Amino acid sequence: MRGARRTRAPRALSTRLLIGSLLLTLAVLPLLGMLLSYGFQRAVSDAFDDHLGATLDLVAANVEYLPGASTPGLRRSLNDPRFERIYSGWYWQIDGEGGSSVSRSLWDQRLALDDIDPRGELDGPQGQRLRVASLELRIAGIERPLRVAVAASVGDLEADIGRFKRLIGFALLGFGLLLLVGLYLLVRLGLRPLRELQRELKAVERGDSDRLDDQAPAELAGVARAMNEVLARDRRLIEHGRAAAGNLAHALKTPISVLGMHAERLEPDARRAIGDELARIDAAVRHHLARASAAGATTLGQRATVAPALAPIVQGLRRIAERRGIALHVELGEGLEVRMDAHDFQEVIGNLLENAVHWADGRVLLRVTEQGGRCLIEVEDDGPGMSGEARGRVMARGARLDERQPGSGLGLAIVDELVLLYGGNLTLDDAKPQGLRASVVLPLAQSAPPTR
Repeated sequence: MRGARRTRAPRALSTRLLIGSLLLTLAVLPLLGMLLSYGFQRAVSDAFDDHLGATLDLVAANVEYLPGASTPGLRRSLNDPRFERIYSGWYWQIDGEGGSSVSRSLWDQRLALDDIDPRGELDGPQGQRLRVASLELRIAGIERPLRVAVAASVGDLEADIGRFKRLIGFALLGFGLLLLVGLYLLVRLGLRPLRELQRELKAVERGDSDRLDDQAPAELAGVARAMNEVLARDRRLIEHGRAAAGNLAHALKTPISVLGMHAERLEPDARRAIGDELARIDAAVRHHLARASAAGATTLGQRATVAPALAPIVQGLRRIAERRGIALHVELGEGLEVRMDAHDFQEVIGNLLENAVHWADGRVLLRVTEQGGRCLIEVEDDGPGMSGEARGRVMARGARLDERQPGSGLGLAIVDELVLLYGGNLTLDDAKPQGLRASVVLPLAQSAPPTR
């Protein structure tokens, strides 16, 4: 059987937007760079060709046969030092019947103009790659047309294009980094109302607030108002349910008492059977009252400060313990707050502490510490302890640690359910060297984050 596929948590909105912006930037900027490079290359190439053509026209306009010369020449100098400097990369050549005339820059070399298009490229002196512009020129009295050509090295052109590409690359890289920084700041600013809404929800969860601020951007104001309506409706339903449970408990209290009084007049066996059933009814009523109380408190995000909440419980039970000759040791962590209604917290710890005092031989310890980001409450006694079977039995609904003694305290099953409803857990194990240890782990109340 194949294992279940793990569902990966979706990325945060800010992460999605930043990744999308990064991908878009990586796609657009290189394309923009290629378009700019292509446009620049076409522009400088066309300008180069236009300059080459203009130079060709200038050379052609100055071609003539000097008296007594067998090859054509130029009527006057072009006044361009590039044609005078040997192998400068700029050359002109005129081919006629009697031979060829060339610029001084070509020195003793000749351009292979055969089978060259009017606009083409060829290899020149010293491995230069030349771009050639040529034309055929007819002169009066000359039977065959002259071939006039001007050639220029494309090295400078390619160097200019390479420099532009490097420049545009660095420029787009810097622009891309600035764009990403700007997009990051824009995303942070745009999602700020969502972060504010998240902080307000945390405040509602902690119990610091009972509603969300609906003075938000239009896109979130409707969401805040809808959530406020849901919170208010849930609060009304919870209060109604708790009130109904309380009314039911009070309505059942008197009939149960009357039935108990009537049961006293019956035979022992019948009295015992009816008494057991009435005890079950009473336990069920207290059980559901406790659940209704806890459900309402957890929804409203209540919190209890450990030391002040347990102070009256400890003070009352210490007097009882002293009368019985039992030493009650208390170790309370400073400033600890649990996410639990103060009344329910007192009921839970008071029930465990009362049972420990009842069963202890001479010592009871109440210790509250922080452990792993949660609140650990330990109640230990040095009494006879309890077997594993007995621990499972007392966790059943309606059971108490001391079933032989009457009492109105919560049963351990209800204590366990209360703790579970607040996101905690209750465990029973052996104390050292003897006795029973009850451990309650509850979530700590989160402190409000600092205001920026």
